[in-house]
Amino acid sequence: QVQLVESGGGLVQPGGSLRLSCAASGNIFSINTMGWYRQAPGKQRELVATITMTGTTNYADSVKGRFTISRDNAKNTADLQMASLKPEDTAVYYCNAEGLSRSSGVFSIFGSWGQGTQVTVSS
Repeated sequence: QVQLVESGGGLVQPGGSLRLSCAASGNIFSINTMGWYRQAPGKQRELVATITMTGTTNYADSVKGRFTISRDNAKNTADLQMASLKPEDTAVYYCNAEGLSRSSGVFSIFGSWGQGTQVTVSS
């Protein structure tokens, strides 16, 4: 199994910045893609940003130019630096990772989610 733990959420004023971190642990052989998703009250979970093992990134149009995703392949971590935050960025942010796990010599594809961290943008 692969577990993800997020940290860094909180309350921030509009225009402020916040950094989220995600750490993956468990029987990890390799992580292909790590990403951040968010879910606001009454809305579906949506993609925020993803990053591949080779560093290719993808962003939702609503966060382009304001959010930056990065990862450390050696540490199995991914961060989301958020700037110029808006009230509409308020949501629970979830980390996601997809890749291969290895246990007792057996490889398995995994897709894991973290428990989520609340980000509230309000004055």
